[in-house]
Amino acid sequence: MAEYETEVYPMGAKVLVFAAALGTLVIPALAHHSFGSEYDEKKPLKFDNVVVTKLEWTNPHARFYVDVKDEKGNVTNWNFELASPNVLKRNGWSKNTLKEGDHISVVGTAAKDGAHLGHATTVTLPDGKRVFAGSNTADGQ
Repeated sequence: MAEYETEVYPMGAKVLVFAAALGTLVIPALAHHSFGSEYDEKKPLKFDNVVVTKLEWTNPHARFYVDVKDEKGNVTNWNFELASPNVLKRNGWSKNTLKEGDHISVVGTAAKDGAHLGHATTVTLPDGKRVFAGSNTADGQ
């Protein structure tokens, strides 16, 4: 019979491999946030006839940006968070649902810190069709 050699890994190497594997699972989870940690359900947003400036079709959340004019004509660019692209696809979205230059309406919730950041719940497209963001919110919508 042939003898088989087995490699013996020191305990430190085993711990290092385990820690690295665990880190690949934990760090992304920590980076992801809950609705309540970033947005204030008591700060509803509704913007009509705003212009889409950019769409980011990325994980963990897709985002779109719109230019919002105030009463004085000053323009501020707002960032709206959506669900993941996978959830959006199940809700009827595609990468082409929003395009730069589209005039849309958006309903959502503002960020707690007063930044020009919102969590979109519904978007009304240029043709009048309403699409849902598919994200979890404090009230489950």
